[in-house]
Amino acid sequence: MPTIKIDGREIPFESGDTIIRAAHRAGIDIPHYCWHPGLSVAANCRMCLVEVLPPPGRPAMSLDILRWDPAKQDYVPAAKPKLQPACQMACANGMEVLSEGSDHVAEARSAVQELLLLNHPVDCPICDQAGECRLQDYWLEHQRKGKRMHQEPVHKPKAVTFGPTIVYDAERCIVCTRCIRVCNELARDPVLSVRERGNLGEITVSPGRELDHNYTLMTEHVCPVGALTSRDFRFKARVWFLRSARTVCQGCATGCNAYLDYDPRNNTPYRHRPRENMAVNTYWMCDDGMLSYRHAVDGRLLTALVGNDDASVEDALAAAKEQLSGHADDPSRVAIVLSAQHSNEDNFALYHLATTYLGATDFFVSGRPLGQGDDILISEDKNPNTRGAVQIAAATPPRPVAELLQGIASGQYAYVVALGSDLEVDAGEAQRALSRLKGVVTIAAHEGPLAKAARVALPACSWAEAEGTYVNRKGLAQRSERALLPHG
Repeated sequence: MPTIKIDGREIPFESGDTIIRAAHRAGIDIPHYCWHPGLSVAANCRMCLVEVLPPPGRPAMSLDILRWDPAKQDYVPAAKPKLQPACQMACANGMEVLSEGSDHVAEARSAVQELLLLNHPVDCPICDQAGECRLQDYWLEHQRKGKRMHQEPVHKPKAVTFGPTIVYDAERCIVCTRCIRVCNELARDPVLSVRERGNLGEITVSPGRELDHNYTLMTEHVCPVGALTSRDFRFKARVWFLRSARTVCQGCATGCNAYLDYDPRNNTPYRHRPRENMAVNTYWMCDDGMLSYRHAVDGRLLTALVGNDDASVEDALAAAKEQLSGHADDPSRVAIVLSAQHSNEDNFALYHLATTYLGATDFFVSGRPLGQGDDILISEDKNPNTRGAVQIAAATPPRPVAELLQGIASGQYAYVVALGSDLEVDAGEAQRALSRLKGVVTIAAHEGPLAKAARVALPACSWAEAEGTYVNRKGLAQRSERALLPHG
């Protein structure tokens, strides 16, 4: 396999790789703002400049410059190598690259940092990007000195609402164009563009439009400096107080890999971030998935219910036992509803209970109804574990809930034990049908049609409160870590 050397370390590269991509794959960090592994190359920030040594026997490309001579107290002619953008320079076998080991590169990166900060407001104390901002990190690594220009900085628009999810601050923007490329290449909606040039450059929304496609929060996610902020997360938390759990998005059957950022001090989730998985979601998530973290705590069933009254778990279990007391006479009249919203572990626990202790043989699967999908990430199936729930009961293949309602109408079933609370059928019709049964017991994390129809409802942990696995639409089983302590 062909190789290149970066600061003396030999690393392999694949055909078509640029220096920064090969370095990224090998775990070598080359500073950058505009480059992103999932987007096209822009090469406009110049932070990734590196020194490429000439092949043996060939002179180095150099630039004539004026350099300050402290002894002469004047600028004198000098030469320096022509640095190359690592994001654009293709790898060649045997190439030698200097990144951290070049004084010329260090000087260039310091100059780029100074240029980017000339008009930057440096409002870190009120900026949501503080703590994970590349301007902060690279200033500490590559500059560590103040700017030499003391004139009034260029002022540009502040707190511009781009759409339902995004707020833009033009003074913080370094015009790296990542957000533009997200719209053009991921969402395929070229709604953003650059206006003006140089110090006056800023990002604008096309006239008569809003930033309102399904991937708007990815523009905020890729922004390296806090120019784009999420209206959902804005001013809510400092990132250094947050912890991250590796989770699976609950928004649809794609099963995007995500980080759930939460504050352990108040047991509260604050945001989702995409987690790289090239087999599932690559680097991205849709807006619904990014905001689905709210379901970890919203609309929760936090206390046991007997009828419509709150009850202790002990009393609810006793009531559930009484509700199902007649099942032993005819186990075939017991219907078990598994949940496409719950993990494999939750579904298996109910399946084991049903087959071992209730003698049930009829299984159904409930979940959210189908919705709109796209050919990027979003699945029409709005449940994270439909395939998992079906596979759990593969020996007695589960059927749709619509067939359960038909069975209830015909008098086939007298008892229902259900996991979850979502239904893909009309909620009113389902509640009327379930009201005719002798016993309905639901185990649910959220309020919903099944919980309302149940004679006994037992609270369960949400997906963020318990570790579990989910099988996505491709058949991949993926583990989701616990983030929160159980509420209620």
